[in-house]
Amino acid sequence: RSARKIVQNILDCEVPIVCAINGDCIGLAATVALFCDITVCAENARIADPHVKIGLVAGDGGAVIWPMLVGPNRAKEFLMRGNLIGGTDAARMGLVNYALPQDQVLAKAREIAQELANGPTWAIRWTKLAVNKAIKDRLNLIMDTSFALEMATFQTEDHREAVRAFAEKRKP
Repeated sequence: RSARKIVQNILDCEVPIVCAINGDCIGLAATVALFCDITVCAENARIADPHVKIGLVAGDGGAVIWPMLVGPNRAKEFLMRGNLIGGTDAARMGLVNYALPQDQVLAKAREIAQELANGPTWAIRWTKLAVNKAIKDRLNLIMDTSFALEMATFQTEDHREAVRAFAEKRKP
C-alpha cells in the first residue's frame, strides 16, 4: 500500500516533479524516479528493478511504468533479469529524459524546474493531468495484480533461498 500511495501522490501532485538521479537508483527508488515528470540522470548512475534477484515480482509499480517508458519487450527483459542500466543507456532508450556528467545533473534539474515554475501554470498543470490520466489507468489496471503476486512470491522457496544466500554472502 505504501508504494501505491507514493506513486499515486506523484501522479496527483499538481506541480511538475523533476527528478535528479546522481547515483544508483534501485527497486522502489527507481519506480519513484521513473514516475516523476522529467528525469535527469548522471551518465554513470545505474537504474534497476531487481525484485527478481530476490525471488519477488516487481509489485511496487515497476510493472506499470517500465513498459510505458521503454515498451513491453524491453521492460520484461529488465524486470525479469533485474540487470542494472547505465544512465547513458537509460536516456538512449527513453527510460529517463537526460543523461549528463554527474556534476551537471542537479543544475540541469533545477534549470528545468525553474523553467516550469516560470511557465504558464495552468497549462503545465493540466497537461500533466491529461498525460497522467493514461498512467493512472495503467496503474489501476496493473498495480493490484503485481502487488498481489509480489506478496505471493514472499512465500516461495525462491525467495527464501535468496534471503539465505544474501545472509550467507553467496549467490542463490
